[in-house]
Amino acid sequence: MATKAARAAGVIINRGALDVESVRVSQKQANDFVTEIDQASENAIIDILLNAYPDHGILAEESGSTHGNPDADHIWIIDPLDGTTNFIHGFPFYCVSIALQVRGKLEQAVIYDPNRNDLFTSTKGRGAFMNDRRLRVSKRIRLNEALISTGFPFRPDDDFANYLQLMSEVMQRTAGLRRPGAAALDLAYVAAGFCDGFFETGLSPWDMAAGALLVTEAGGLIGNFTGESNFLEQRECLAGNPKIYAQLVTVLQKYSKFASVQEKEEATQAVSALQKTLRINKP
Repeated sequence: MATKAARAAGVIINRGALDVESVRVSQKQANDFVTEIDQASENAIIDILLNAYPDHGILAEESGSTHGNPDADHIWIIDPLDGTTNFIHGFPFYCVSIALQVRGKLEQAVIYDPNRNDLFTSTKGRGAFMNDRRLRVSKRIRLNEALISTGFPFRPDDDFANYLQLMSEVMQRTAGLRRPGAAALDLAYVAAGFCDGFFETGLSPWDMAAGALLVTEAGGLIGNFTGESNFLEQRECLAGNPKIYAQLVTVLQKYSKFASVQEKEEATQAVSALQKTLRINKP
């Protein structure tokens, strides 16, 4: 049913993409957009899931917990269009993300890329798949050979200097850093081995839930920047194959809000040095 719902949303998204300039866009906050396509896709997903499972709960990006039974053991976590900014610019990297959480545990996941007609699916304990092909995370073991994806800060209250310093450290230690712009699809790509790791802050459960199950079922690890696995509500996410994940934790942990006092002091000193350099080089 989740696959059916994701494909139904994909039809709506692809139809909107044919004339994206005519799509109505509104702004939730600075640089955070929602379109009529987001809302129509979400409605289609919710209708399909609740018709099949009327007693289940819903947690959706655009409508929150206003649908279904919020006290249910089964909660669907939905992002109807992850990568809205990409979508409204015609940049073809966005997806539909649907996960099922049962008594607090992720059990089912679907991520659908309507541009490429790629369907990523996973059931807990049964592996992860892309278009019926079994997925495994990459086998790279050296961080300096790894390709890492991330997301850039975009909200006015984000700590840009902190993130610039964090990215500077990662860029100097890896083969490359990419910012495609849709966290759910980034995580699916980690599961598929297309990227060796991923990190980002400021994420919500609907950005991470489906991708998290895909990564773990493909043999990867996911948690916060300190490596703790209880990350879904913590607004920071790190994922990768086991070897790369462990090495990224050593780089990123001092930038975590859960870091020790000493680690935070080290990060603060690094950020202060970066800010000083930026002021000196300002034209």
